Parts: sequence; structure tokens; C-alpha cells
Amino acid sequence: MAFFTSEYECKLDAKGRLVLPAKIKAALPESNGNELVLRRGFEPCLVLYPMLEYRKIYNRVAGLDEFNEEFRNFQRNFFRGNTEVELDNAGRFLIPKTMLRYSGIERDAIVVGMGNRVELWHPEKYEDYLIQENSDFSKLAQKLLSE
Repeated sequence: MAFFTSEYECKLDAKGRLVLPAKIKAALPESNGNELVLRRGFEPCLVLYPMLEYRKIYNRVAGLDEFNEEFRNFQRNFFRGNTEVELDNAGRFLIPKTMLRYSGIERDAIVVGMGNRVELWHPEKYEDYLIQENSDFSKLAQKLLSE
């Protein structure tokens, strides 16, 4: 299983390619390590999965009952625009223009390890989604982890 953590400030090149930070790249699974899936996040960010992790989610979403309208609507929105990307020899991958528009990423990006996945954010939007008060973060931690 992949284990991604930390946040990194990165820049896209003129062609819209992002160099994956070395620590993120090192955490990719050995098998299929260069094969990744990029999708729109639920927030205005992009989510990058190693193929192995994406297949787990894919199986859950694809396994929903296609005769249920709510499930079909979720599948349609989940799968739209998901793109397989591959790291080149320099550890870069191309981010499609539609995904750059969705996330608002232009030149600068914040890359955040999220356990089994990596999020890519426009720096200002990322700050908008962070908990600003330590006491609020502490209360949320207590609520979610005290069981």
C-alpha cells in the first residue's frame, strides 16, 4: 500500500507538466509505480492515485447498482474526466488543461500527501480549505479519533 504524507510547493513547466516530489515518487508502489490516475477532487483540487489504489476505488464505484438513478449519477460524476497519466524519465506527468481549469492551478501548485493518494492544489485555494484555528483542529481530532 502506498503511504504519502507532507506538503510540497511545486511549479508546472510551460507544457503543464508537474515533477512529482522525490519523496512522493519514492513512496509509489514498485509494481505499476509509473502508472497513475488523475481525477477531479470533491473540493477544487486534483487527486492523484497510484493505479493499485485507484483500482480499489474503481471497483467500489463501478460495483454500484446501475439501475439506481442516484448511483448512476454518482458514477457519472466520479468517472468523468478521470485520466491515466504516466511519469516520464524525469518524474513528470502532464496535467490536462481541463483539469488545470477545474483546479485553478496555473503555474504554482501545492502537492499534499494524503495517505493512499496525493492532492494537487492551487496555493490560495488550498489555504481556504485548511483549518485555521488549532483549537478547531483539536476538537475535530477528538471527535473523529476518540473511539
